[in-house]
Amino acid sequence: MSDEKTGNLNKLPLDSWHRDLGARMVPFAGYEMPVQYEGVMAEHLWTRENAGLFDVSHMGQLQLHGDGAAKALETLVPGNIGGLGLNKIRYTLLLAQDGGILDDLMVTNSGDHLYLIVNGATKNEDIAYLKAHLPDAITLIHMEDQALLALQGPKAAEVLARLGMSDPAPTDLYFMEAGTFDWNGVELGISRSGYTGEDGFEISIPAQHVETLAAALCAHDEVKPIGLGARDSLRLEAGLPLYGHDMDASRLPVEAGLNFALAKARREEANFAGADKVLAQYPDKAEKIRVGLFVNGRQPVREGASIVDAEGQNIGIVTSGGFAPSLQKPIAMAYVPVELSAPGTAITVEQRGKAIDCTVAETPFVPHRYHRKPKS
Repeated sequence: MSDEKTGNLNKLPLDSWHRDLGARMVPFAGYEMPVQYEGVMAEHLWTRENAGLFDVSHMGQLQLHGDGAAKALETLVPGNIGGLGLNKIRYTLLLAQDGGILDDLMVTNSGDHLYLIVNGATKNEDIAYLKAHLPDAITLIHMEDQALLALQGPKAAEVLARLGMSDPAPTDLYFMEAGTFDWNGVELGISRSGYTGEDGFEISIPAQHVETLAAALCAHDEVKPIGLGARDSLRLEAGLPLYGHDMDASRLPVEAGLNFALAKARREEANFAGADKVLAQYPDKAEKIRVGLFVNGRQPVREGASIVDAEGQNIGIVTSGGFAPSLQKPIAMAYVPVELSAPGTAITVEQRGKAIDCTVAETPFVPHRYHRKPKS
């Protein structure tokens, strides 16, 4: 999970805290970040069974203010932002003018503004793109003094409940809902969301208070700090694509397997960036599509490995791969020709001159356990 070797790196507000806990730090998204504490396997399984605390302060936290902010943002994303209820969250895609995916992001309707979380590696480019394409009447604020923690796992809610926030409590939230809460005089922005496939919360807090909160959470026996390594294996098991790997500006939403992000109302309006090109693929006209793979044997396949046909010709590419601790076998994501995308289809991956047999798998590999609102 290291993507940089040189250059000046930023430090997280919790940098010293991570080091004091014995974290191994690596370059990622322009920051020095903890990749593991006691080991990826142990941290992964701990999160699936208990609660893991992730420092995701490298992510970009933005606010959009101004009349018509939702409709203005809709010119750049295919999600129905104007129809988003108060304190509701929507996953959407920031699209280039040709429809390529510049980033994936979460958008919250916070009432008097929109709150956006964008990827750390792309946040500066995202900010520049938004400023270039949004009307001057819309004000963009980069919340650089805010830290962001993610508390994930089946015991996350019971731990958060012990912090004493109430009326209403953050544990009253359902998946993809958010609110503002007071914790000992500190304002927290809390959403019930995350990128592990587990129930959990993301907590925005002023950076000067984040170490106090992190220590308070980790004081509970159910919580351990978790590094980037397990964050990646957890999201891979959950079948969640990672920007810059499983999708990028060369990919359109349909081929990336993100049809759900193309809201019906927006498809009908067809007035978002790259709409003509994006909708030309909808719903099933992409030549290649992102799929999950089960890998036969114990050797994982890695990003960049080739998908080949019977003659050994390159017909696709692996974009994420690794060992799935919950399943005790290797899994991957890849782009394959749509005619080979049905679950159960045999696929051959060529890696370092070796042919590895794989099978197209349904995703998520491990069922999601989100705390969803019951259907009425």
